[in-house]
This record gives sequence, structure tokens and C-alpha cells, in this order.
Amino acid sequence: MAEFVRVDSSTSGHTMDKSITLPPDEIFRNLENAKRFAIDIGGSLTKLAYYSTVQHKVAKVRSFDHTTKEATGDNLYEISVQEEVTARLHFIKFENAYIETCLDFVKDHLVNTETKVIKATGGGAHKFKELIERKLGLKVDKEDEMTCLIKGCNFVLRNIPHEAFVYAKHADSEFRFQTTQPDIFPYLLVNIGSGVSIVKVESEDKFERIGGSSIGGGTFWGLGALLTKTKRFDELLQLASKGQHTSVDMLVKDIYGGSYGSLGLTGDLIASSFGKSATADKEFSKEDMAKSLLHMISNDIGQLACLYAKLHNLSRVYFGGFFIRGHPVTMHTITYSINFFTKGEVQALFLRHEGYLGAIGAFLKGAEEDNPNQYSWGENYAGSSGLMSVSPDMNPMQRARSGTFDMLEMDRLEGKLVNLPLLQDASSYIPDTVDLTEDAHAREYWLYCFEEALDGVVKRAVASQPDMPEAAERAEKFRQKYRHKLQTLRHQPFAYGSLTVRSLLDTREHCLNEFNFPDPYSKIKQRENDMALKYYQKAVKCLDELSWEERQYALVRGVLAGNVFDWGAKAVSDVLESDPEFGFEQAKRQLEERPWLVDSYDQWFERLKGPPHKCAMFFVDNSGVDIILGVMPFVRELLSRGTEVVLASNSGPALNDVTNGELQILTESIAAMDPVIQAGLREDRLTLVQSGSSSPCLDLSRLDKVLAMVVRERKTDLVIIEGMGRAIHTNYYAMLRCESLKMAVIKNSWLADRLGGKLFSVVFKYEVPAPSQHSAALTPS
Repeated sequence: MAEFVRVDSSTSGHTMDKSITLPPDEIFRNLENAKRFAIDIGGSLTKLAYYSTVQHKVAKVRSFDHTTKEATGDNLYEISVQEEVTARLHFIKFENAYIETCLDFVKDHLVNTETKVIKATGGGAHKFKELIERKLGLKVDKEDEMTCLIKGCNFVLRNIPHEAFVYAKHADSEFRFQTTQPDIFPYLLVNIGSGVSIVKVESEDKFERIGGSSIGGGTFWGLGALLTKTKRFDELLQLASKGQHTSVDMLVKDIYGGSYGSLGLTGDLIASSFGKSATADKEFSKEDMAKSLLHMISNDIGQLACLYAKLHNLSRVYFGGFFIRGHPVTMHTITYSINFFTKGEVQALFLRHEGYLGAIGAFLKGAEEDNPNQYSWGENYAGSSGLMSVSPDMNPMQRARSGTFDMLEMDRLEGKLVNLPLLQDASSYIPDTVDLTEDAHAREYWLYCFEEALDGVVKRAVASQPDMPEAAERAEKFRQKYRHKLQTLRHQPFAYGSLTVRSLLDTREHCLNEFNFPDPYSKIKQRENDMALKYYQKAVKCLDELSWEERQYALVRGVLAGNVFDWGAKAVSDVLESDPEFGFEQAKRQLEERPWLVDSYDQWFERLKGPPHKCAMFFVDNSGVDIILGVMPFVRELLSRGTEVVLASNSGPALNDVTNGELQILTESIAAMDPVIQAGLREDRLTLVQSGSSSPCLDLSRLDKVLAMVVRERKTDLVIIEGMGRAIHTNYYAMLRCESLKMAVIKNSWLADRLGGKLFSVVFKYEVPAPSQHSAALTPS
């Protein structure tokens, strides 16, 4: 920890004692590698953005040279941990009172920067220009505030799933997050700072300020200060959250004794803001006046937004700016106003990172030569503090803990991520089957489950790096960080968007990577791959001896049995730890007998009697027995039927899932002993592509652009999704424009019980995209 004391501020004109505790590793991360800066200085908050390179470890696999194979034992490939440099964006939000301290810290820890210019936006960019140039030795280049705002908004809407949300105060889940839309335009942005700007955004570079108002956040702050003698904005919001506006406001029922039915006005509607204060002979509390003022301004802005949305025929309205601050009362009032005036035709949408829009836009203006829009970016949960971390009346303990700092980190991904072209409706696609922000019972179970599994993950991480004595210390830091994330999510389930099993898994992977555990299961995968390859020819020979009908069923059971080998499921990992001899045949015996929990096998079997599919896209799951003895024989059968096959595997490691690098080596090895696989590769009828994902789950709206291109070129007409993470936790309800197979074994007792089955129950779901087709439903009891 490093403590700094700020005295005698040169910008304030009087002595001002401020102390600030900055944990540098937590806040100004990777500052020594910073390449480019941008800053957005508002009336009270500064948002600093910088681009840095991050050096971290990655696990690479390399096939052994066959000429020297004897010297390497039985292993098919070797694993090496290498250093890799990737790009990361950091966004830090703090109060202007700390600007000198923070600039001093940045200056002291800045080793080198490629640019001598810092892009700046916001009103304070003028006020603090001289201070920034003196402290950092960088020239301040001012950028247009509105242009930066729009650029930032477009960027977060494209790159952060669950960025936008609807606020519903009285619903089971207050926050309902929207999925990433394939086309974000057009939309209306209502930016509420000191005043209000209303902007119609039609494309990346085409936008127009179509209106505004002088009654905005500055009005609330100014009038609030006069009424309550409270000078701080956050304190005003706190007062408002405790107040009763009905003490001050005149309602319809105060005038008419009830509702005004002929005009459709209910009795509890505000007829006149502050109306009672003119006639009532009494003192009004600060809380009630602040609440009334907040309602008055929010309602006014909501009605104004509605009029412009209707005038320009826009249904998406995003609200942002200093005034919102993630404050529940503000969001509820604006939402109520929008619903009332449009009768539900227009949605009020808010943004998790609305405070960063200007800083992001300013950064993008300075980074245009790098073409940041050529890549997709992903939020790094390990380095982001999450929604509501500085909201004045939400979890004050959390606010005190994090001081005045709020953080967002984004990692540049290898390429552009796009929708699977075969989604029936990309705009309504939701990857996750259960939203844990809405299901409290499921949320409590899964948070408990991930916390219980933490010791095992730490043990596995340390064991994966036996030659590194500091691995135990890093693993302990991982434990602390991930446990803290789980505790945050227990109190604030909406901190990173919709809380799902997928987001819990992804957060764990991000935290493991943060402490240089790129692939804790690499040695296990290697051992299981080598073992399974020895049985491949025998497995294929047994299948070939069966009749056609028997073989189709045996192939499906093989995929399902292979899917049992999942180190991410505690029931399975306990067995695999205690019984290393547990094998493919034992797994088959564990499977539920037909009829399965969800059983479309008969329909699938009938379909196989028809013409072969043109091309099958198979999203594969685990290494070892799963891919080698389960999936590959199934693929072999498809190839024999005349169907082209595309195998889509993870770009990076997650649990014991097979990665694209591993699959390339395994497929070559299988081809060396199987003429069908060999011919498939040689004739380009068997193709391996990376999915763009490094998760045990699957988001079909964020897939590698090359994969999408292959889907189109090959005229894919069958999608196969395998595994509990990809076919049950995600995509169970995904609707596609072609035939699909979803196959999984349920390896969690709680989930099996909830779905009306038992451990090792089978889900085999074959769907045909026809309006009359009603697939089996998997509805929690």
C-alpha cells in the first residue's frame, strides 16, 4: 500500500488537507507499460483512460518431432509456458479532489510512453490543462465532448455484453440486462450532465444533437444546495433516497380527492411539484425536498426524451451522464416517466459504464491509427470493480472499501467476434439458460458451489506448476481475489451484468490468468489424450462390427459417455482423482438408460435414414476420452455419410476443454491411424476452427469471424453442441435456422434434481427449425 497526502492545492487557492490510500496493483495497474492516455474531466469526477501492454503466461502445445519421439517417452505433444504480450485498456474514475495526487502517482510510475500527447475532453480539460501538462510533461489535446461521448457509447454497446440494462424497481430482479445487438443503430442518447443534451445517433460517425434542456444535473445540485444547504452531489442523492416526495408534491388526489378517471390520471400522480409548499404552514425536511426535486427533474427529462423519441421514431433511448450515477431513485423515476408517456412503446435503457463514455471516446480518437475497431474487446472481470461500486446508497461498506475509485478493464481479443450466422434471431438470442440475478435460490447454490470448489482449484493450480516455488503464493492471491468477487456478487448480483454460471466460470478463468495460471489442467489433458489415443482403433473396430442401426445408437452413447469426463464437475473430478482407472466403459455404465430426461433420439434416428447433411458444425467440449473416443467416431460416421464436418474448439484453455492447438495435434495423430479421418483432412471435408472463446460455456453471439465465414461458405445445415456448459448452462433455448443437436450429461446432483432427473441424466435434444416443431421442454420444477 502506498499513501499520499495532498496539501495546498494550486488549483483551489486555499490549503486543503486530503489523504488518499492507493493500492497501486489494484488501481493503476500496468502503468509502467502505458503507451497512450486520455482523460475526461467533469465537474466533480475525473476519468482516466490508458492503453498498456500486459505480459502474461500462456500454455502452448507443440507436437513432438517423430524422429526424436523415442527420447520423449509416450507423450504425443509437449507443453511449454511462454510469455505473451497482449493489449489492455484501463479506465479509472476518481473524484477531482484527488487529481493532483493521481497525476503525481502516474508521473512517478510512468516508465515510457509512445506518445507525447494526452487526449482530453470534458469541461475540466480547460480548467486542469496547465496542471496536466506540468505534472505529466504531455501536451493536452482537447477533443470535442459530444464526439467522444458517442464514440464511447458505440464502443461499449458493441464490446461489452450486458452493458445496457432496464431498471425495474419492484421486479424480482431490479436490473434486466440487454444482450449485445448485432446492429446498435439508430438510438437516442440522452446525456444528463449539468444540462441535458439529446443526440440522435444513426451510425458510427453520423449523429446530431436534436435537442436539450437547461434543467439537468446542475439544476438538481444547485437548487438542492439552496433548499438543503447540502453542497455535495452524493449527499443530495442520499437525502433523496430517504425522503417522501408526497409531503412536498401536490398529487392528483390532493386536488380531486382521488383519481381523474376521464383523463386517465391515477390519484397518486404528481399534479404539481412542490405544490404543497406554497400552502402548507410547516417546515419540510431536507430529505423530502431533495426527493421532490429529484422527481421533478427526472420526470421532466423523461417526458422530453419521450417526445424526441416519438418525433424521430426511435425505440431505444439510452440515458447517461453525471446525473444518473447508477442511482436507483433517479433510474426508477426516469423509467416510470418513459413508461407513462409512451405506454411501454419506448424503453429507458441505462449503461453500466456510462461514466466512462467520454474517456473511452477520447482514447479512441487518439488511437485511430491502431484501428481499435478492427478487434473485439472483452471486459476483464479480474480488474473491473463492477456496477454500483460508488453508488451513494448501495452497500456503503463496499464504497468505503474501494475509496473513491471505480475501475473498468478491457482486454483486446485476437480478432473480431461476430454472431453465428445461423441464429434464428440474433437480436433476441440469450446465451444463458438461467439468470441468477432473478433466481435467488439458484444464485445461492451456485455461489456456494463455486466457493466450495475453490480449494480444489487452488490445489490444481499449484500442482500444474511443480517447478515454480512461488506458485503457492500466487495461488493464494488468486483464492483471495476470486473469493472477494464471489462475496461482491452475493451482495450485488448485478455487478457485472446478468449473473450466470457462465459469468462465474469466466470470472474464475480471468482471475487464474491474472496470477499466471494459464492452463491448470494442461498436464491432466496431456495424460488423458495420450491414454485415449491408445484405445481409438479398438473403439472404432468395435463400432464397425455393429449393424448400422446399432452403430448409430452406440455412437450417441459414446459422445455422452465421453462427456462424463469433465474435471469442472465435482462429482466427476472426485471419481477421477480417487480412481485413475475409471474409463470409457465405466462411464457408459453410469449413463441413464432410455428414455432419457430429454430424449429426441428416435427423431434423430429417423432423420439419419434421409439424405446426408451438407455440413455439420460441431462445438466440442473436453479433452481426452470425450474428444477422442466420443466425438471423433461420431465425426467419422458423418464423414462416411458424405457430410462435411467443422470442429469448433476453444481458442484458449478453460478447465479440461480441448483447445484448437491441442485438437490440431490430436486430429493429425488420429488421421495417421484412420483412413476416414485422413481422407477428410486431405479432401478438406474435415476442418478445424477456433471458436474465439476461452470459456467452458458458449456465447453464439461472440464467435470468431473466421468461424462465421466457414459456416456460410460450407452452407452448414446441422449444428451440434456438446456438454453441460455449452448445451445446458448456455444455449439450451437457442433457436437456430438449421437442424441442431444438443447433447449433455448432467454431472451436478443439485441441477439434476432441479430438472427432475438424477446424476448422469442425459439430455439429447434434436431440433428442426419449423413453426410446428415443439421440442421437449426442460423446465425447472
